[in-house]
Formats: sequence, structure tokens, C-alpha cells
Amino acid sequence: MKLSDLIRLVINNLSRRKARVGLTAIGVVIGTGAVVILVSLAIGLQMNATEQLYGIGDLSQINVMPAYGGDVYMSGPMMGGGGGGGSVDTQDIKLLTNSALDEIRAIQGVTAVIPREYFYANAFLTYKKLQGYTNMFGVGTNDLADFGLETDLGTTQLSRSTIVIGPMVAQNFMDPNVRPGQEPPPPPDLYDQQLQLTLIKYDDQGAEIRKNYSLRVAGVLAESGSEADFSIYLPLELVKSMNEWANGTRINYNKTGYNEVIVRVENADKTIGVRDQIIALGFQANTMLDFVQGINNFYTILQVVLGGVGAIALLVAAIGIANTMAMSILERTREIGLMKAVGATNRDVLSLFLGEAAGIGFLGGLGGVLVGWLLGQMLNVVAVVYLAQQAASQGGIPPSVAVYTPMWLPVFVLLFSTFIGMISGLYPALRAANMVPVMALKYE
Repeated sequence: MKLSDLIRLVINNLSRRKARVGLTAIGVVIGTGAVVILVSLAIGLQMNATEQLYGIGDLSQINVMPAYGGDVYMSGPMMGGGGGGGSVDTQDIKLLTNSALDEIRAIQGVTAVIPREYFYANAFLTYKKLQGYTNMFGVGTNDLADFGLETDLGTTQLSRSTIVIGPMVAQNFMDPNVRPGQEPPPPPDLYDQQLQLTLIKYDDQGAEIRKNYSLRVAGVLAESGSEADFSIYLPLELVKSMNEWANGTRINYNKTGYNEVIVRVENADKTIGVRDQIIALGFQANTMLDFVQGINNFYTILQVVLGGVGAIALLVAAIGIANTMAMSILERTREIGLMKAVGATNRDVLSLFLGEAAGIGFLGGLGGVLVGWLLGQMLNVVAVVYLAQQAASQGGIPPSVAVYTPMWLPVFVLLFSTFIGMISGLYPALRAANMVPVMALKYE
């Protein structure tokens, strides 16, 4: 039997039983539609989450820290966080010394290796009558553009008498003398203003000792959604001298190593490979891509789970196809006997009934793809508006999509539903193909 003859017979046979075929196909429509909408929802959520992560971090940047082998106490970087850094037993630590930095620079794909240090003591900033507290970093570069940072005002370049601040730093300034019920002053405009940085430590008798620095704000960074928004940046040598004053000891980075190093890579495609080589050297290393990969793995599992939920409905529809084909064979037993009597082979009969079962699966899959896509578009409009309102109220990045249907999904679902239909009709088709013509013609 020619393929064209087979297709014509399948279409004619299905069109003779429109109501039964339609009711059976509705089950497939529900199953395939559920698969399309649920998987599209998972893919849309994944894209939305990935966009958010791409907006808050540089994917070509790696944070490298010493590999601690035991219990280590390290003070945090917050100004006014209390006390200097505790003593660290370096016996089991892979230190980030200058020679270690040279090893990292030698890795292919690395474009910059920039040490970063915290200030480990109490400190506060003063502007006129206002005082402020924030993160304070010393960086081993004269230009913050090496970190991929940009400014809204001023420059990213640093000098010993200038600092660059994040856009949210001004929000942390307040008047310590404001009275209860009195309106607090608005955040000051700190660009190109002279700030006083006051360091505080205590002697053996508990007496307070202060040291002041006068620093000009040379630039205000553009908002990035990262820690840079709440931080101020100073030259590394200046922070080193501050830590030496606070701790009362000289610092030799060749012996103690740096607290943290920022590694920049040519492009994000090489980030994971460079990170693995840094870890192989004995250091701790992490990047925003670790979070992106974790999110992608989670949503891949979610796609499988949601697709499995839809597949359950498709399984129920497959049972309906098998039942419809079994009833059709009982009703057409004499027709099958007549087909065989005039020369149809077992293969012809098998192909015909498999084709009818696959046709039901195809029709149901086509309807399910259309229904799933339309529902996805409707849900997308509602969800994007809602999520955009939430992002605006929280100051986040508005989503571009909530439900996304890639081109491969409808094609896959259509082929899969056709295959499921064909598999569902396999047993009834084998029964029809194995009928004895004489017995089939005598069937009442």
C-alpha cells in the first residue's frame, strides 16, 4: 500500500467517526495543553530569574579567598562593626600572597587580579552635622573601572585623598542630634564634597584614641544592585595604613596574604574554567555564575516535574485512544476480513490502524499546542503586569517575560502526542492484523 493511499484511508476512516474521534482527542488536547503551559511557565520563570541575576553581578568576575584549613576568626568589613581582625593561625591556610597573585595572573583568560582589603576597626564618616556608616574597601587599583563599575557623577579613579562612593551611601547619613518627632534631614548630595573619616581604637587602659582623614568624594557610582551601591572605595595602601594604625602592627602581605582578591576574566564563557583552575591552586573561589547554574539546575528539574504532571493527563488520554481503537476494531471486524480477502496484508492492516491512532494523537496534540500557547500568552500579559508592579515597588528590575514557549516545545509535544497515540493503538492494531479473514467475515 502506498503512503498516499494509507494517509487517504486514515483521513476517511477518522472523518466517518467525528464525534468519537473528537471526544478522544479532547483528552489529548488537555494533556498536551497542560504540558505546554506548565513547561512554558517553568522556562519563563527561569528566564526571569536569570535576568535578575545577570543584573546584580558581573559574570566575568571571580571572588578569591584564602583556603582556610581550620577555625578562623575574621572580622566583617562594616564600619563601626567593632574591633579589629582577630589573630589568624596561618598554618593550614593557603595565603593570597603576592606570589600567589602572580600564579593566578598566569592562568589563561585572566585579565586582571586586584586585591581587596577591609578596614577592621570602628569608624564613621562626618559631613557637616551628619554622620554615616557604611562598608569600606581598599582596592589595589587606581581605577574602579577595572571592576566593571561605572559612575553617575565624577570619576572612577582613586587617589590617596579621594574616595568613590556607592549611590546608596548618602542614605546612611543622619543627624545624631535630631530630637524625637523632629523631621530628619534629607540624604545629602556628597559628590565633590569633603568628608571626614574618623577611626577609633582603644589603648590598654580603655581610653579612646581617634585619627581623622579628610577625603574628597571624587565620584558616585551608578546603581548596580550589588554591594558596591552601599560601599566606599579607597586606595589599598591607605586602608593598609589604617589597619596598621588600628592594630598597632606592620602588615606584610607576603607573609599574611590579602583577605580577598577579585579576578577578572576575558568573558563569562571562561569564568567557570578559570575558577576551577584557581580552586586547583588551593584557594576558595566563587562567582555569580555558580548561582546562575544553581538556578538553571533548579528550573530544569521544575520543568521535568511540571512536564510530568501534564504527562499524567496525556497518559489518561492514551488509555482513551486505546479504548477507542479497540471498540473500532470490534465494530469493523467484517471490514477487516473483507480487506484481507481482497489482498490486504497483515502489514497493511497494522499500518492503517496505527495510522488512525497516530492521527488521533496528532489532532489532539495540535489542539493542545494551540490551547497551551494561547493560555500562556494570556497568563503572560497578566503575570508581567503584576511582576512589574512588584519590581517597581521593591526597586528591582521589571521582568520581560513570565511565560515563554520556545520553538522546540510545540514541535516536541506534537511529535510526542503523535507517538503516544501510535503506541496506544499498537495492541488493537496487532489484534486487527492477526485476524483470520474467514472468521472475521463470519463475525456478527
